[in-house]
Amino acid sequence: MNRLGIAGSGAIACGLARAAAGSHEVILWARSDGSKDRACARVEDAATVVTELAQLAGCPVVVEAISEDVETKRSLYGQLAEVLDGDAILATTTSSLSVAELAEASGRPDRFGALHVFNPVDRMKLVELSFPASASDDTKARLHELCEELDKTAVEVPDAAGFVVNKLLFPYLFDAVRLLERDGLAPEAIDTCMKLGAGHPMGPLGLLDFVGLDVAAAIGESIGAEVPDRVRELIAEGKLGRKAGQGFYEYEKR
Repeated sequence: MNRLGIAGSGAIACGLARAAAGSHEVILWARSDGSKDRACARVEDAATVVTELAQLAGCPVVVEAISEDVETKRSLYGQLAEVLDGDAILATTTSSLSVAELAEASGRPDRFGALHVFNPVDRMKLVELSFPASASDDTKARLHELCEELDKTAVEVPDAAGFVVNKLLFPYLFDAVRLLERDGLAPEAIDTCMKLGAGHPMGPLGLLDFVGLDVAAAIGESIGAEVPDRVRELIAEGKLGRKAGQGFYEYEKR
């Protein structure tokens, strides 16, 4: 089986590990012992979870899935450069940062691309692939091939903040919040209308909670979409959505 390295231990990283387990030997790197324990609980037997980046050596493809911050990614890329083979391909799950800028930061701009998977990775079929102008034909072909191995549908999109899905989705989600603010509708009413009237699997407010309001605000800022006051108020109160137990809805903490 192919060997796939994943740098990161959050929901996207662990979801990707589970999705890849049927076709790849997966090595997932976690930053700390605490992160490793949480990742082990999430991936179960789908991946080998490690805390030393050197254990990703020998992986022909490594997917970086850490926080959406250029400097944090730049620091990790510098560490990966010391352990990865020179011909290894590095991919990022970013959906909002410049792929060209990250490619330069990686030190291997010809062996770099964005592989934007969607949460929950196990069930969502789409992958938005984006490449810098410097990417080689081999890199593009290998990442397209990886998507096929993951049983995903890849769509190649331009290197523009938000790519396609988030650029169209988040203005709609934020409009739903403004509708709630303006008309005093309950979150359940708006979400039920969009689920039953538009055939959406989740309503916009429930989806914001699922994504995380802090993450949603960061994406909104990156694509130039005005973030509603209500979203910022909830963030200030620590009500970040499902992961925090409260957002537009209340949830049982896991």
